[in-house]
Amino acid sequence: MAKKIDGLIEAARFKNGQITFVRAYERRGFTFSDWVMLDRKTLLERLRKGKKFVTGSRQDFLASTFNTSKPVILIKENGHEYIATHENAKRDELENVPFF
Repeated sequence: MAKKIDGLIEAARFKNGQITFVRAYERRGFTFSDWVMLDRKTLLERLRKGKKFVTGSRQDFLASTFNTSKPVILIKENGHEYIATHENAKRDELENVPFF
């Protein structure tokens, strides 16, 4: 059985090629939270602990139902850590995630 997602990133704010904040929904037992703001440090901690985040959006009027897109991965390269949706990232990159 596939591992359930622990969170969904709906929008992101970047500064100088790095994520500063993301707007996300986090799993709370059988359901999900309202949207929460996670700074880069908090998101990194969750990814390091093995939490599974994906990009996507919440379906209107359907509570914890989402349209999911790509998995978010943590890339470690040359002493730097990047949050991205593809393996070849050289900076934080979340494809098809709107800015806010």
